[in-house]
Amino acid sequence: LCLAHPDRPPSPVNVTVTQLKANSATVSWDVPEGDMVIGYAILQQRQDGQMQRFIREVNTTNRACVLWDLAEDADYIIQVQSIGLYGESQASKRVHFRTLKETDRLPSNSSNQGDITMEGLDKDRQLQTGEIIIIVAVLLMWA
Repeated sequence: LCLAHPDRPPSPVNVTVTQLKANSATVSWDVPEGDMVIGYAILQQRQDGQMQRFIREVNTTNRACVLWDLAEDADYIIQVQSIGLYGESQASKRVHFRTLKETDRLPSNSSNQGDITMEGLDKDRQLQTGEIIIIVAVLLMWA
């Protein structure tokens, strides 16, 4: 009894994680030449065991996938499988990565810029309120 079909695709190779951020990352991989691959499957697992996600895409030739809704500053393990006409490949080697802290991706002076913007918004609001008071006062004088 043969459980493996000879036409199943080989496992993806060169699985890498790029564009790493606090809550997302891009996974990419290669598939050996000449094999009929119609999709992929990705097993994404948080190392502390609190979350596991299985992503499956068929009818695509993409060799990359963006992982969203990741926890900040958390360890993950991913594995990729190729999907062929006769089934799925064995899983790729495990790849470990850690998401960034939210503060790691922001320049050190950006929080100050945010404060300046908020002060500017507050001044604009006071000016608009002052204009409304003047308009109401003028209308009352004409009445």
